[in-house]
Amino acid sequence: MGSYDLTKEVSDQYSLRGKVFHKIRSDILNGRYKEHEELKEIRIGKEMGVSRTPVREALRQLELEGLVQIIPNRGAFVTGIQKNDVRDIYAIRALLEGLCARWATERITPEQLEAMEENVYLSEFHAGKGHMEQIAELDDQFHHILYAACGSKMLEHQLIDYHQYVTRIRRKTLSTIERSTVSNKEHRAIMEAIRAGNADLAERLASKHMTSAYENMVRNGLDDIYKETE
Repeated sequence: MGSYDLTKEVSDQYSLRGKVFHKIRSDILNGRYKEHEELKEIRIGKEMGVSRTPVREALRQLELEGLVQIIPNRGAFVTGIQKNDVRDIYAIRALLEGLCARWATERITPEQLEAMEENVYLSEFHAGKGHMEQIAELDDQFHHILYAACGSKMLEHQLIDYHQYVTRIRRKTLSTIERSTVSNKEHRAIMEAIRAGNADLAERLASKHMTSAYENMVRNGLDDIYKETE
């Protein structure tokens, strides 16, 4: 008989729990589950082919993130990202993305810089063609390249989470040629500052990019997005 591998069992359990957690969180952030909607353990378990236990554990973890509220004897309900949360997220991102750009200036690899340059060129090309879906995907990629380039797993993980929290809202308010063109110019400026080794400028530009993104949201649809859920 083979030996019993407790480490593997624990690893598999955490992997399953993580899979369920990330799937439910993604569905909340992408708008599949609406605000105040009940998240039923049995239904989610059947959809994902898992027992209620990892679903229950995922919901508890999502409650800690503020995306779910568990009411005793009633169930788990979607809280989601509120309008004030968006404001706070962008204020925090303005600080953290600035720090990320500063560290990236010091730590970026030639391969990462090449990927960032290619991303900017492709974004400009697709903006010229009006390809909004590709622009949204490239916007995500630019930030992920920047996060990886900072050389800090802790900061990268935090920024990825904040970036995902506002995915649905970003995609709706980025979906104009005017905003995408401005955003691309801001990405290029950040990239050029990093390439030039100017950490101070890269930090200021990355921070301002977040501030500009939030101001654009307020001007172009943030209130309307939240009216849809009322």
